[in-house]
Amino acid sequence: MSQKRSIFEEVEAGETPATRTRATGVIDAQRRDARGAIRAWLAALFVLVALMIAVGGLTRLTGSGLSITEWNPVSGALPPMDAAGWDAEFAKYQEIPQFQLQNSNMTLAEFKYIYWWEWGHRQLGRVIGLVWAAGFLFFLATRRIPPGWTLRLVVPGVLGGLQGVIGWWMVSSGLEGTMLSVASYRLATHLGLAFVILGLIAWLRMRLARPERELMQARRAREPGLMRLGTLLAAAAFVQILLGALVAGIDAGRNYTDWPLMAGAFTPPGMWDITPAWRNLFENDGTVQFFHRIAGYILLALGIHVWIRARRSAHMATRRAMAWAAAAIFGQAVIGIVTVMHSAPVALALIHQLGAVVVFVAILYARFLAQFPLAQSVRG
Repeated sequence: MSQKRSIFEEVEAGETPATRTRATGVIDAQRRDARGAIRAWLAALFVLVALMIAVGGLTRLTGSGLSITEWNPVSGALPPMDAAGWDAEFAKYQEIPQFQLQNSNMTLAEFKYIYWWEWGHRQLGRVIGLVWAAGFLFFLATRRIPPGWTLRLVVPGVLGGLQGVIGWWMVSSGLEGTMLSVASYRLATHLGLAFVILGLIAWLRMRLARPERELMQARRAREPGLMRLGTLLAAAAFVQILLGALVAGIDAGRNYTDWPLMAGAFTPPGMWDITPAWRNLFENDGTVQFFHRIAGYILLALGIHVWIRARRSAHMATRRAMAWAAAAIFGQAVIGIVTVMHSAPVALALIHQLGAVVVFVAILYARFLAQFPLAQSVRG
């Protein structure tokens, strides 16, 4: 008579406790990826890109952007190594309009100062490219990229390479004719792409912070109305960033230092004096600053509206994120007013530019939570 077996005991033929192995499900059987390590890598890239935006702003504020008149992605990584090298670089700079029309009295020592700013800016770009390439190739070679994420992680690197090309396209605009600086619309394109890269990296980190199964569940509770408002708010912030680049491109922030009026009136004098009229939007300092102010007011009003609308959300984390985004917008508006009233000194202008980073990322995070709300208890 056979021995009775427990209903919970495995019944495979020939199986013994010594040979029995633990069964695992499909999810457990998948190879382990490196979500945490990839998030750390993306965090490093985020910090570097934010630093690049700050250094780029300082390069513009110090008038250093045209000090290097050639684009050599590889050999340009090394600065001049001796007196002859410095003399050769200075001679190249002396051939462009900025030196001939504005800095003709510049000494070699003064040239070195602006050269190091631009060289550091370009060098940081190379570092960002190397950090991306090293991280991506490592995760790809070790097969630790989560399924469906390879192309997503390629995109920041491709955009970074494009950013280098656009950077040179921007610099080349100031090397001929009567240009004393780069074309403002090219500067806006360059800065705009930097924020696209920054926003993309931030969004990828947000997604990697939560398992895919959790995001799929959270999507069922998404708030379409808040998602649309969050998208609109992000777009308004991006437009304001582009307008800020136009202001920086022609030093429009150092004129019309009264507020809320401009030269004692709502609109600046000679707002449409340049012909054809569309050139005023890029070359007239009063017109450019006026539209930057108006866009700032619109962004602030929209931020307050979204915050009020978000207070009806059932998700506490989403409400809090929208509130922080509105607070960041308000703080940035105050900093902008103070900056222009002090004729845009370097320190305030830099704080204002970094404030744009805070605002943009805060809006993206709030928008992310509207699409993927965090689970909470009944008590909230």
